[in-house]
Amino acid sequence: MSGFKHPSATTTPHVVKEEAMAEGKWVKLERTTYVDPAGNTRTWESVKRTTRQLNAEADGVGIIAILKRTLHKDCIVMVKQFRPPLGCCSLEFPAGLIDEGESAEAAALRELKEETGYKGEVVGVTPVTCLDPGLSNCTTNIVMVNINGDDMENIHPTQQLEFVEVILVPLAEFQTKIDELLKKEKIVVDAKVYLFAMGMVQAFFKPNELPVLKQ
Repeated sequence: MSGFKHPSATTTPHVVKEEAMAEGKWVKLERTTYVDPAGNTRTWESVKRTTRQLNAEADGVGIIAILKRTLHKDCIVMVKQFRPPLGCCSLEFPAGLIDEGESAEAAALRELKEETGYKGEVVGVTPVTCLDPGLSNCTTNIVMVNINGDDMENIHPTQQLEFVEVILVPLAEFQTKIDELLKKEKIVVDAKVYLFAMGMVQAFFKPNELPVLKQ
């Protein structure tokens, strides 16, 4: 990490107070008064969840679930659902809020089962990550899950959420298949999903495919 400090930075930025402007069942709008690095007092409007559990670091979980089946390509389990704020459907990783007393791992397996019908095994959990820090304090753990598609319970999975469509996207063609879907219908892809897709493309680059090495 760089130790550079801007010449005008004279203090450590910090929050002075938070005032509620409006509150609903699930979210609230707050005005935050804070001091910036130059010592100036400023205000910021932000959205916060009302559902975060006491002493919890994260609001929810996102689940990168890989379905592994004999004689089939490995697939990422995706969900498509209508999102009222967008006015259209979105393509996302399965996700959900963490219940009281629940670990990120337990929440991920529960949400995966509810949304897709699949039963999986947790193989990794990220640190707490932010989602849209300029707008909200919402945080999440990304949980990696492997699904044994040959397990009887996963051959014909039964989901519990009626209006969530499960889409299986081959891991080796992840970005290509998502781009094809975008051309076919009006849908918005979650940023986490597309960043994962771009990362997969970069991971499979061969050195001789880089433009600088083609000369």
